[in-house]
Parts: sequence; C-alpha cells; structure tokens
Amino acid sequence: MKQVSVGICGLGTVGSGTFKVLTRNAAIIAGRSGCNIQITRIASRTPRSDIDLGGVPFSTDIYDVVNDPAIDIVVEVIGGYDAAKELVLTAIKNGKHVVTANKALIAEHGTEIFAAAEKAGVIVAYEAGVAGGIPVIKAIREGLAGNRIDWIAGIINGTGNYILTEMRAGREFAGVLKEAQALGYAEADPTFDVEGIDAAHKLTILASAGFGVPLQFNKAYTEGISKITPYDIAHAEQLGYRIKHLGIARRRENGIELRVHPTLVPENHLIARVDGVLNAILVDGDAVGQTMYYGPGAGDEATGSAVVADIIDVARIVASGSSLRVPFLGFAPEAMENLPVLEMEDVQSAYYLRITAFDRPGVLANIAAILSDSGINIESIMQKEFEVKDGRIPVIILTHTVQERQMNGAIAELENLPDIDGQVVRIRAENFN
Repeated sequence: MKQVSVGICGLGTVGSGTFKVLTRNAAIIAGRSGCNIQITRIASRTPRSDIDLGGVPFSTDIYDVVNDPAIDIVVEVIGGYDAAKELVLTAIKNGKHVVTANKALIAEHGTEIFAAAEKAGVIVAYEAGVAGGIPVIKAIREGLAGNRIDWIAGIINGTGNYILTEMRAGREFAGVLKEAQALGYAEADPTFDVEGIDAAHKLTILASAGFGVPLQFNKAYTEGISKITPYDIAHAEQLGYRIKHLGIARRRENGIELRVHPTLVPENHLIARVDGVLNAILVDGDAVGQTMYYGPGAGDEATGSAVVADIIDVARIVASGSSLRVPFLGFAPEAMENLPVLEMEDVQSAYYLRITAFDRPGVLANIAAILSDSGINIESIMQKEFEVKDGRIPVIILTHTVQERQMNGAIAELENLPDIDGQVVRIRAENFN
C-alpha cells in the first residue's frame, strides 16, 4: 500500500481524539482507504504528557508540521482565528492538503482559504467543523447532490441544547449555565455558545454547501437563549411546542434566510425530542423530502471521527494520484449563486407572544384589533386569569406565519397601549411544512 503521511497541529480535545481514532483503527482505516495512513509528526503549543504518542516526533512549534516536506496532509485543530488562518495558508502554500475542525475559520475566512487551495491544487476538508461526529456536510454535498435543498434547520450547539433541556424542569438559565460550565459543556466565557455565534458559524457553512452561495457569516442574524424563562418553556409546551435554539437557513425567491434564535418547534417533531448536548440537523430536499442527521456534536473521539473521515477521503485522492474531488462547498466555483442574505424584517415566521396586560375590560379586544390591523392571524390565545398579580395578567398568543416586519410594527403598537405593562416577549415558531 502507498503511504500517506499526516501531521497533526494541536493536541487538545479534538487533536487527541483524532490521534486515538487514527492509531486504534489503523487496520480498518487502511482497508477502507486503500493506503497506509501514518501520523508522522505532531505539534502542539501545549505538550500533553498524559498521551502516549508511540514514538511519533513531537514539537511545540506548529510550523514544524506545515514545513515538513514529507507531510501530505496537515490536520489543523488548534482553533481560533488568526494563528489558524496563517497556519492553514502556509500549509496550502507548501502544497499540503488540509483537514480542519475549525468552523470559525471556515465561516469567516473560507473564501480566501478555498481560493488559495484552488490555486495550489490542494484540498481543504472541514466536516468536523459543523456538527462534530455527524457527517452532515458529506450528506449535503454527496448523498443529496441530486436535490435542490430548500431549507436547513438544526440544533447545532450542544451547550445551548443542554441548557434548554434542563430548564424544562423549571430551572433558571443562570443556574443551569453554571452547571454546564462545571460539567465542561460550556466555556468559562460562554458567549459564543449561548448567544448563537458558534451556531451561526456552522449555519453559514451549511447554507453555503446546501444552496451554493458564498460564505456570509457577517450577515447572519443571531439571538441567544439568555432571556428564555422556564415560564415561557412551560407555556410553549401547553401549546404543543418545545423551545429549541435553532439555526435556520431557507431559500426564498429573493434571497436566503440565515438566522439563529430560540424557536418553538412542534413537540411531535423528531427534532423536538433531541435533548442534552446532542445535535440534530434537518435538511429538506425537493426529491428526498425531509431528512434528519442526529448525534454527538462535540467530544474528542466523536469529532475525531469526522476528522479521520476527511483524512481518509483526502488520502484516497493522494494515493490514487487523481485530481478529481468534491468542490469545497459542493458546487463548482462558476456555479455559485450570489444570493443575498435577507434582512430579518423580510423573514417569515409564526410567533409566540407573551403580553403582560392590566386586568381591565376590553384589553383582549384591543390586542386582537392591533394584530388584525397588522395582518396577523391568531392561531391560539390564552388569558391566564388565575395568574393575576398586582392587577396584571399574562396573555399568551400563538400567531400564523407573517413577515417579521409586520410583527415588529404590531409589537411597537402593543407596547404603546396604556393597558400593556412592559415589553412584549417574542419567540419565533417553525412548523417545518
């Protein structure tokens, strides 16, 4: 068998998982790839004395890997932005193929990186960057290649999903977040996870692979889960829904939707049953209909599994000497469409509204009149009469699908009513029809 040499940059959670999977399953991997994939160099800025590297040369200088002429494939798992970008571009300049688990790198700098790789005639693979061990990029680019993808929606951040799952028991956000940090599910600074930035990175990549559009992370709408309350979770369930933090990309006639926010989903839908730190992605194709990809979105060997799958794909091409490969984003560069990302005001959604009203005659009629005048139809309404407190009563409304622009105008009018106390709570809803 031809030998293909791999160098790993980074030996943290993903790097160590990749090393374990490659070494433990070496015989299986050789059988599936048709070549002998060898780890010939490892570099990490932080040494790991707890991992037996089996004699593989180790260095604390990550550039020792990308500058080694014997290396065929560079695995970038150092994370971050600037250092990772320079490392990857140097590897490409040196004629190395690259496998990365860095979603932020691809979402924000993928256009530049792919252009450099195209010019150099090398591959950049990034399956592990989107949903850990779930092979959703391969499914979209290859398994569903004959489909027009109409929309993609998913739970693509395990930390947020864990928090919302635990809040179903009536627990407050702050307490569950502390627990998630103690368990290692959330970082000391959890902003990327709970405010939707991590999910937006992943959604940007999914949308590009699904629709054949440029990477446009800076245009993605992001809204976090820190304002979600156990009260709203419980009342959403009374309406037959569960609240999930979703990334949603949808093709429209005049562009694409690209948004991350808390979302009511029907409790009988499969994705509503995905709990804890697990991920799940729905992909809707014109030929196949709805498909769902479910599993661990993080973890050392789970993510390492996706890294190794990419290594195998690249190694097959290296060993065969072929120049044929799947395009970086699933579409030939000349076939990419420059579709705009729609402003949130142009997005269409159903809505859950929680309004705190003064307990006075005619309040409900005034609320309904404002919604009707704004072209918003009510699907259901609950007036919580037994929860009257200090003369205030919660009113909960579920609407039919409307444009966000209409809802913005209606909420502004509602909040100006003398019968309404404070701000209207708004959570979008999706039925996946």
